[in-house]
Amino acid sequence: MEKKKLITKKPFLIILFLFFTLAKSQLYDQEHQTLLQIKQKWKNPSSLDHWTNSSSHCKWKEITCTENSVTEMQLGNMNITETIPGLICDLKNLTLLNLQWNYIPGPFPTVLYNCSKLRYLDISQNYFDGEIPDDIYRLEQLQSLILSANNFYGNIPVAIGQLSSLSELWLDYNLFNGTFPEEIGNLSNLEMLNMKNNQFAPSNLFGSFTKLKKLKNFWMSSANLISSIPEMMGEMVSLESLDLSNNSLTGEIPSSLFELENLSFVYLYQNGLSGELPPIKSSYNLTLIDFSENNLTGKIPDTYGDLKKLSELDLFFNNLSGEIPYGLGRIPKLTIVKLFSNSFSGNLPPDFGRYSMLVEFQVSENNFSGNLPENLCYGGELIGVVADNNNLTGELPASLGNCSKLTAVSALNNSLYGKVPAGLWKSENLSYVLLNDNMFTGQLPDKMPYNLTTLDIRNNRFSGEIPTTVSDWVNLTVFRASNNLFNGSIPKEITALSHLTTLLLDQNQLSDKIPSDIISWKSLAILHLNHNQLSGEIPEAIGNLPVLSDLDLSENQLSGQIPTQLGSLPITNLNLSSNQLIGEIPAQLDNLAYSSSFLNNSGLCSKSQNLNISTCNSKTQEPTKKSSSKHLYRVLIALCTAIAVVFLVLLFFMIRNCRKRNGNADSKWKITPFQKLSFTEESILSGLKESNEIGNGGSGKVYRVAVNSSGNLVAVKKILNNSKLDHQLDKEFLAEIQTLGTIRHINIVKLLCCISSETSKLLVYEYLVNHSLDQWLQKKRRKVSAVSELVHTARVNEKVDVYSFGIVLLELTTGREASDGDEHAGLAEWACRHLQKGKNIIDALDKEINEACYLDEIISVFTLGIICSNTIPSSRPSMKEVLQVLDQCSYSLRVREKNGASENDEAPFLSDSKPQRMVESDDDCLV
Repeated sequence: MEKKKLITKKPFLIILFLFFTLAKSQLYDQEHQTLLQIKQKWKNPSSLDHWTNSSSHCKWKEITCTENSVTEMQLGNMNITETIPGLICDLKNLTLLNLQWNYIPGPFPTVLYNCSKLRYLDISQNYFDGEIPDDIYRLEQLQSLILSANNFYGNIPVAIGQLSSLSELWLDYNLFNGTFPEEIGNLSNLEMLNMKNNQFAPSNLFGSFTKLKKLKNFWMSSANLISSIPEMMGEMVSLESLDLSNNSLTGEIPSSLFELENLSFVYLYQNGLSGELPPIKSSYNLTLIDFSENNLTGKIPDTYGDLKKLSELDLFFNNLSGEIPYGLGRIPKLTIVKLFSNSFSGNLPPDFGRYSMLVEFQVSENNFSGNLPENLCYGGELIGVVADNNNLTGELPASLGNCSKLTAVSALNNSLYGKVPAGLWKSENLSYVLLNDNMFTGQLPDKMPYNLTTLDIRNNRFSGEIPTTVSDWVNLTVFRASNNLFNGSIPKEITALSHLTTLLLDQNQLSDKIPSDIISWKSLAILHLNHNQLSGEIPEAIGNLPVLSDLDLSENQLSGQIPTQLGSLPITNLNLSSNQLIGEIPAQLDNLAYSSSFLNNSGLCSKSQNLNISTCNSKTQEPTKKSSSKHLYRVLIALCTAIAVVFLVLLFFMIRNCRKRNGNADSKWKITPFQKLSFTEESILSGLKESNEIGNGGSGKVYRVAVNSSGNLVAVKKILNNSKLDHQLDKEFLAEIQTLGTIRHINIVKLLCCISSETSKLLVYEYLVNHSLDQWLQKKRRKVSAVSELVHTARVNEKVDVYSFGIVLLELTTGREASDGDEHAGLAEWACRHLQKGKNIIDALDKEINEACYLDEIISVFTLGIICSNTIPSSRPSMKEVLQVLDQCSYSLRVREKNGASENDEAPFLSDSKPQRMVESDDDCLV
């Protein structure tokens, strides 16, 4: 009987097996055709050329099959440019879909709602836009939702809190500008939550988020968070990484934060947090702490010295004080220490570097005393030490002399002394050495590191001669050695440094002649050799340096005549005073721009009366022995005098009659030249015709005037006053306009002269056609900011050039025009108000240059533009101070680019000066 049953069941099992085999075969064929149709919908991208009808789709590298059915599609970076077709959900067993790093456009792909088994969805780094739909809960099986780096905007819907299976949610780097829901706190399985880099409406950090007991990574940097961090953070027991940086959080750091045993990384930098640092309670797995750029006070708790896994500690730009716990120096994994710009005091822990491989050590702008730790480079990994502006004493650590990876040493403005470790000059990667304003001694070595670009040893006691091997310092850009004890001659070899932009050798004991043959100073912009014992003539070759703008040779024993070539330089600062120079001032330099450039040279003279030196007379002829010749001279002189008197009398009556006929004309014109002129005031006045008018404004009109038969043009700004100027105001105007006339720069239009009368002022400028910086910036005409300020204040002073430069900086960083602020204000006032109201600086920047890797430098330049355009001229910095700030930005940028800093890293050597007061009240803004 049993045997009979088996016989009857066997055909049934065979039929069942054949049925399932046939079904699987049909499913395989269907999915194969579906994939080929998907490829066709995507217009057959070349990356999918191997998807052919003759090959098995389960063997395609992008496809994963389980039991011959498609379960995963890995299609990242495949140059897909079309939308996701709905037929993708015909792949009934699809659980994973990765389409990251493509060019897929359109709204959120709701067609995927039909993929009932989909658990993992990654569509990051595409061109999706629009709002996240309110019915996103239909993706109910989803465990991973990755939408990073698209153009989604609006609110994050409440419905996202219904995706109860989610373990990771990535919404970072989008354009969300609405709110995020507290219902996210209901996602009890969530392990990763990333919503950073969005411009949400100002929002509190919901306490409901602390219910996420499984959450390991919580990233919400640059998300417009306000208010305080919830004290219940200690309830997020699984938390390993926390990033709330670059927000507007206030209040204290919750003490419960450091009760989290698994916490490894915490970023709270760039907020408004205050109070003291919380002590470590249970968070002994911490590897990185960044609380920089807040308002924290008090001391570093001693418990921080117990963090044996800590590799980086960033506390810079706070108001912390007290001594550094000695235990910090003994942490075995500590590599990066950034404590600069606080109020720390006392001695630095001596064990820094002894027990760990230090890489960066930055402690500048504090009140540290005593020595630098001796073992900073004991591990041989140190790339930089910055200890500027402290009260440090002693010598540089000997370990710096055996530090092959070192790129920067900066210890300026301390009381350090002794010789620089000899091995330091042999560090092949060394690029920056800033030791100025100390008491170092010794001589410069014959050989310097090949990569050295900046050497600043000003205000020390270095001595000896500058080595002739200086020509081997081929990458040197800045060499500042002022106020030392160097002697001997200036070696000719130093002129071979083709990258050199700044050379300061002033206030030393250098003697002999300045090298007459300049080999390759094609980049030199600043040359200071003043206060030495140099003799001989000024080399003509200096006048051929193409970009030299600052030349100081004063307080030497130079003789001979001034080379005429100097007049062709774009010099903004020239000082040849207190030498033994003779002869006539070159014509190009004989103007008010150089009124203080030639003092205390008894043998010099000027053809004009613009300079504070004697006037050149025609060479007196030698007296002849013949008395008849003397008599002839006397007769000629008397005759000339008589003719002159008659001429003056006639001229007087002519002018009086002319005035009677032209009662409305200006009474008397006075010309004040700032450059050598090739025209007279008559040629200017005769050209002030309506046909020559090219512009007008509230203060007057602008004319284009031809001044000679060759058709040379000048631009004339005529400033009118309804009544005669007050005598004192008129005197101040002329004095200040003379200052404006001293501005000489290759990118600034020259003010040639001022022609004034009792009722009018004429400003005569060099006329440029299609060559203005203004056109380069905006490709269209605009108001010149310096003239704009003159119209508002009716005055000009020495800060106008800084103001104009500030406007240029604002134009460069915002992409706006000088007059393009808002409906009530120009650019300068608009920018100032933007900062004063506490708005995000990034919102004011030009989106075309707003790249994250350069954002710090762009923000610095924007802020500098606001300072330069301050409404109070006395509050503006000097151009030299402006240059120092820009030089610091350039320094930071070059170092970061060289070392390839990551997104969360600051440049290895940040600007170590405390931020200046920017804008504290409305009075600081333009009105």
